[in-house]
Amino acid sequence: MGNLSPFASELGGGKDKDIQRFFKVKLREKMKAEIKSNPNLRVTIRFKPEEYNQVQKKFLVSTCRKLSEYIRKTSLSKPLVFTYRNQSADEFLAEMVKLKNELNAIGNNFNQSVKRLHTLDQVNEMKAWVLLNEVSKQSLFRKIEEIKCRIIQLHEQWLQK
Repeated sequence: MGNLSPFASELGGGKDKDIQRFFKVKLREKMKAEIKSNPNLRVTIRFKPEEYNQVQKKFLVSTCRKLSEYIRKTSLSKPLVFTYRNQSADEFLAEMVKLKNELNAIGNNFNQSVKRLHTLDQVNEMKAWVLLNEVSKQSLFRKIEEIKCRIIQLHEQWLQK
């Protein structure tokens, strides 16, 4: 019998029904593990307006990013950090993540183009590729310049705060 899966060695051979049963058990175990790792159970809590305001005030001075995270930590007696959050740094980081993702996409496109160039055999094909990709190159340079300008703007804004 061929190697059917990473779990096949655990079976030590066997009939189709045994294999099916084995995979059903493994699938159930995997699903249970996923359920345990992702919070998907809900609890609804009702607050009086003044109670909610108190919870909201404490949440805002915590380092938790979401109210659900704050309530979960509070109710499970997990440690909470109450420090000043630098909002401008948070905004700056969020913008940098967007720019990083954009640069990654540009880099991926560039890598694909270079791989394509390496597959070309004849000089005529290479000349055609260069001409066709001139527009992409100009677009790449424009996008890099936009990103550079945005980084300079964010840097200047951050220094003023």
